[in-house]
Order: sequence, then C-alpha cells, then structure tokens
Amino acid sequence: MSATDEIKNYYLSLGIKESVYDFCEATEQALLPRFQEIDRIAEQNQIKVISAMQKAGFSESHLNGTTGYGYNDRGREAVEEIYAHVFHTEDALVRQQITCGTHALSIALSANLRPGDEILSPVGKVYDTLEGVIGIRESKGSLAEFGITFRKVDLLPDGSFDYDNIKKNINEKTKLIEIQRSKGYDVRPTLSVEQIGELIAFVKSIKPDVICMVDNCYGEFVETIEPSDVGADMVVGSLIKNPGGGLAPIGGYICGKKEYIENCAYRLTTPGLGKEVGASLNATRPIAQGLFLAPTVTAAALKGAIFAANVYERLHFKSVPNATEPRYDIIQAVEFGKPEYIQAFCEGIQAAAPVDSFVTPIPWDMPGYDSQVIMAAGAFVSGASIELSADAPMKEPYAVYFQGGLTYPHAKFGIMMSLEKMVEKGLVVC
Repeated sequence: MSATDEIKNYYLSLGIKESVYDFCEATEQALLPRFQEIDRIAEQNQIKVISAMQKAGFSESHLNGTTGYGYNDRGREAVEEIYAHVFHTEDALVRQQITCGTHALSIALSANLRPGDEILSPVGKVYDTLEGVIGIRESKGSLAEFGITFRKVDLLPDGSFDYDNIKKNINEKTKLIEIQRSKGYDVRPTLSVEQIGELIAFVKSIKPDVICMVDNCYGEFVETIEPSDVGADMVVGSLIKNPGGGLAPIGGYICGKKEYIENCAYRLTTPGLGKEVGASLNATRPIAQGLFLAPTVTAAALKGAIFAANVYERLHFKSVPNATEPRYDIIQAVEFGKPEYIQAFCEGIQAAAPVDSFVTPIPWDMPGYDSQVIMAAGAFVSGASIELSADAPMKEPYAVYFQGGLTYPHAKFGIMMSLEKMVEKGLVVC
C-alpha cells in the first residue's frame, strides 16, 4: 500500500466518504504553489521573532514567573521588550491580566480618551463586542457614559475608503481613529497593511496629532510588516489569536508610542503603579514560546483558510476573501444563506477537534452579541481562535467564519469533515 493510500484510509476510517476525500484532494493539489509563498512569509517572520528575542537578551532565567505584586519581573519586562522589537514600536504592554482582545481594545481606548473626545471609525462598523465598550449598544460602564462620542464612515461599495466623508467627519473633537483590520462578523474585505498605511497618512495629513489605533486581531504575521510599520500609533490584539501561537493560555498586547502605552498600563493596573506591577505567575514561558511559534502557526491557519475558500467555491458558495484573492488575516467567511448549512459546517469542525469532538454545537445567546451565535471549537485553550474554530451569528446572510488551525493537516481535516456533514444531510453533492 502506498503512503497516499494509507493516508486516505485513515480519513475513510474517521468517517470521510471517498467522494469527499477525492474532491478535497483535487482541490488541494492546485494550491501547493500558493502554499510555498505562505511558507516564505512565515520564514521571514520567524527570523524577525528570533532576532527580537536575541536583541532583548532573552534567557532561561526570564522564563521563571513571579507572584504577588510582581515587582522586578524580569521575564515580563523581557517579553514586552521582545514585542516592541517585533512590532517596531517604542514600548509594549503584554499581560495575561488582559482577558481578551476586546479588553485590550477597551484599555487602549479608555486610557487615551477623555470626556469630550470622539472616536472615528473610517472603516464602517466596529466588531460586535466593541459596540458595548463604546456605547453604540447600551452597556454599563461604556465610554459613552463618560462623554466620549463615536462616529463612523462606511466603506464604499467596492470596499475602498470614502476619503471625502472621512475628511468631513474629522473635527476638533476627533481624538482617536479606530481602524479594524479584520472583517469581524461582516463580509467586507480585510484591510492590507499597505491600505492601512495609506489611510493613516491621509488622516494624519488632516490632523497630525490624532491617535491612530489598529485592531490587529487575526492579522499578525500574515504579512511581513505590521500596521505599526506604516504609522499606527497603537496596535492591539489578543494572545489567544495569532501571536500566542496556540500556547498562550490568556492575554493581550498593546504596542505603540511610549506615552500611549504608559497610559494603558495605568488603566490596566492603577495610576502611579502602571507597568511595575502584575505578576507573571507561570505565564511567561507559554507566552514567549507561543510568540516563537506564531509565524508558522499563522501560516498553517492561512493555508486552511485558502483551502476552505477553494473547496466551497467549487460548490458554488460565496467566500470572502474569494479563492484567489490575497490574504490579510486568517479568517475565512463563507456565505451559505440558510441556517442549516451553518449548523452542518460547525458540526463538522467540532467533529474534527482533538478536544470535545463528541459535542454537538448549537446556537446560544452569547454575551456581547445582538443575535444567537453558534460556535465550534474543540480547543486546548478555551476560545482560542488561532486553534481550529468556526462561528456564526444566526442571522442574514447566514455566513460562517472559519479560522485557525495549529497545524495545516488539522485545518484540512476540519474542512473535509464540514463538507462530510453537509453531504450526510443532503445539503450538497460532490
């Protein structure tokens, strides 16, 4: 028996029909040259991370954690120096006390805004959970309760920036520009770093002192440069997404200008203490090692997203990005138009998981969202969307958002199983 036949038999033993396997294998073969380019980007980013660790003089002694107040935590300080080197910024705040990406964004906003200030989003609506932070959706403790206002300028129908309206909406109150790199629960294109740089340059030409903050979630290490390389004053993200490499158990980061990071540290801990406190406990090792692995883990997730787009476009579903477009984040959206397709897709992703593969995902009232959400994620770190996962709000256009995969073979298996579930339910034929 050949090695190819042996692998095929493994898939068949796990419940994949031969027709599904053959369909997916034919799809994958055409993608191999593109996967080589992703590996090249991963290699460049890997060397960048190693270089940052060496510049910081990272040593085994830094891997030991602290307790209590966390004064003089050398490992914590070294990790923050490494992040500043990776993102080419003056300073960084990298803490396991930051509970999620939304928390990191909330810290960055509330730390650098004061009553009477205004936030402008020049890329349309913000991510669902950030609506509560800002006060677009009424929420206790929102920025709106402190007299901080918000306005947005939608993207043009072709996905480009509406520069005329952006200029009109920048005024004396505009203190911070919030740029969401990824699509969130939307089917708009994700922004490239080059596009973000062009937008920042335009905004700064109108108001040079405005703070440009980029929600960098899902985008780290997809390209060889980051928004902080093209003028962003702050870049913000979650450690249980790309930069945590699947090992970070919790946490978030904010990298940027020293003044803004200092403000963030005071907001995270307390005025007068800032970055000096916050024990690392036993988190330094997985956070640092996760960053080391992040470029190759992100590459695996990218390959999985491209594979998914190509599989489902061959079945005549709309994917965003489409099967051939360049990639600027790890998220793949597929529009199914009907809830039963979403249910089957998520069941397949869950069935392929190493953890909780026997669980059947169902829609539920998830905090921070305005509709029921179905989520599939059999992850080693709960909720880690750098691990193979899929989720969807149960509303039009019934699009599912697929991301992650610590290894490409796992991402591939998940997509194959999602298709298998659809075939079993008579929703598609391949």
